[in-house]
Amino acid sequence: MEMDDEKEQNDQTDWKGLREIDRAISENRRMEYSWKKALADPWERRGLWLLGLVVVAFAVFVILQDFVL
Repeated sequence: MEMDDEKEQNDQTDWKGLREIDRAISENRRMEYSWKKALADPWERRGLWLLGLVVVAFAVFVILQDFVL
């Protein structure tokens, strides 16, 4: 812990925006970080909803074609 404190005080290239990514990598929770960032972005969230809708529509189409028609 002492080394981390020294690094934070002495490192002039500390980028605050990358601190959260660095912490996520060190705690091995990159997937959680990726999902949080994806859901925080409105366009990414719309894209995920659209992808889910397309998958559901395809599943309905396949079921209708195979069993009904």
